[in-house]
Amino acid sequence: MPPPPITPRQPSSSENIKVVVRCRPLNYAETGDGRQRVVDVDVPTGQISLRNPKLEAADPPKLFTFDAVFNWNSGQASIYEACAKPIVESVLEGYNGTVFAYGQTGTGKTHTMEGGSGEAAGIIPMSFRHIFDSIDVSENRQYLVRSSFLEIYNEEIRDLLSKNPKNKLQLKESKDRGVYVKGISSFVVKSVEEIASVLEVGKKNRSVASTQMNQDSSRSHSIFTITVEMIEQGAGKDGHIRVGKLNLVDLAGSERQSKTGATGERLKEATKINLSLSALGNVVSALVDGKGGHVPYRDSKLTRLLQDSLGGNTKTVMVANCGPADWNYDETLSTLRYANRAKNIRNKPRINEDPKDTMLREFQTEIDRLKLALQNADNASNGGERVIERVVEKEKSLGPQQLQNMRRDMEESMKREILEQGRAIDQERLRQIEEEAAQMAAEELRRLQTERQTALVEKEEIAKSVMKQKESVEKEKEMAMKVKEEKDALLKKLKAMESKILRGEAKGGLLEVAQQKEEDLKSKEELLRKRRLEESEKMQRIAELEEANMDAEGKYNGLQDEAEQKTKKLRKLMKRFRAVNQEVDDMYAEFQREKEDLLDSIRLLQQQMQLKRAVIEGFIPPEEVNK
Repeated sequence: MPPPPITPRQPSSSENIKVVVRCRPLNYAETGDGRQRVVDVDVPTGQISLRNPKLEAADPPKLFTFDAVFNWNSGQASIYEACAKPIVESVLEGYNGTVFAYGQTGTGKTHTMEGGSGEAAGIIPMSFRHIFDSIDVSENRQYLVRSSFLEIYNEEIRDLLSKNPKNKLQLKESKDRGVYVKGISSFVVKSVEEIASVLEVGKKNRSVASTQMNQDSSRSHSIFTITVEMIEQGAGKDGHIRVGKLNLVDLAGSERQSKTGATGERLKEATKINLSLSALGNVVSALVDGKGGHVPYRDSKLTRLLQDSLGGNTKTVMVANCGPADWNYDETLSTLRYANRAKNIRNKPRINEDPKDTMLREFQTEIDRLKLALQNADNASNGGERVIERVVEKEKSLGPQQLQNMRRDMEESMKREILEQGRAIDQERLRQIEEEAAQMAAEELRRLQTERQTALVEKEEIAKSVMKQKESVEKEKEMAMKVKEEKDALLKKLKAMESKILRGEAKGGLLEVAQQKEEDLKSKEELLRKRRLEESEKMQRIAELEEANMDAEGKYNGLQDEAEQKTKKLRKLMKRFRAVNQEVDDMYAEFQREKEDLLDSIRLLQQQMQLKRAVIEGFIPPEEVNK
């Protein structure tokens, strides 16, 4: 029976980090070498037992209890349902959430977080589907989803989505944003396919290499961040925006040089990885200590980025991955102890309402501005073209022939008038008629010339006016075309920005069915969680009763019975004594191993310092060094 999911409680003040453990199967190399399995997983009770291969089979194994445990038969879907699903649902309500995988190199951390295709998909791709499926069935909400992807390689922060993924980025801290990476790329995504392509781009840029323990060993810590901003539809500008941030962390594995065979660059990477994981362990120890002392978050870039996830404003699940083989006993024991300590870290998650750096509010403001600009563009394009028409009389010709005709017509007209009056026309009268006709023709000619001159001036003015009108019409056409182009560009930009804001499409019965199924599933999960809690309380009660029975003085039926009872008690005490002694020896051995690893790291760092000092002394002038 798979373990029930870790149900996120509504925090009154704080809650513990949830810790789950996943044990991988023996791999082909371990099976071929005849390695034995020393790990047993009891999924229903959430217990893992670890047997020391150097001790006798009769010696008791070490027992660890966690929020959930998974064996080598557990599928990816069951891991997601129990571990990541409650965290993703909390993120969709405005909480911060973190899921991170921890463990020795080669134990399946990257498989747990990223997985493969189809049913082998890991926590990260399954969270994509979960987020967008939840958005699709939501109602009366608007969402904006964006993602970023970074790695910490040799204590350098790199943007895996940048055009230059090898460039170093800086960590900054502010009162409003907390710890953040300056200049990291963030992409708005609208579907599972888009965010999956973002993940694939980042994976191609991540630092991986082959070691003796893992063909594709991660040489860096990676953090894939999904930010979900949401607001109730119809809330307007005064509506409260909630922002949930999901950090999906794939830590590089702790390594021992004797097992990985790392040399050169691989050894340098392993040293940095172990130092950052050691800093993470120091943070965990300081938080669990409970004395309220200094927590060394600043000892590494990893612990600074996970500061909110460890003891801060985040709901956190740790997935500890371990190997089952006897030759990894020491590393598995170290991982289980580490996970057991992490259970006691307390976080204080709260809903993030109206933070100052929300992109959704910026998008809404920009969309309103674009709509106003579109409205202004519509008003500007409503004016029609103005057309001015003028009627221009055709210019009259004033040549010599026309003047002669004019004089002849006037003479004939005057002669007809005299004849009609019954008077005779003599030579003197004819001469007068010709003179008067010539004078009148000259006056008419002057008048016509004046009119012609006036007409020419008017014609030039009209021509200029027509030309200006044509130019004005052309300008208005160009302006109308420009307004149309601007309007089309604004409309395109508006549609692009509106498409980035997601809205739930579920209506009526579909939403009710989905909600009913979700409620039924949650009720069953809650029932399983209560049963498991009852079983755990019963086991704890039995252990307490056995302890009390061992401490109590019983009534004996005789000396023989007393001797037998005390012999049994002595055997139990000796068994417990040996277990405690073995625990002390194991912790001392673990301390020695950590000490040796740190000394190896120090020696390697000293060698690198000496090399760099020699380069400086050999190639850089002393006056430049002293600047």
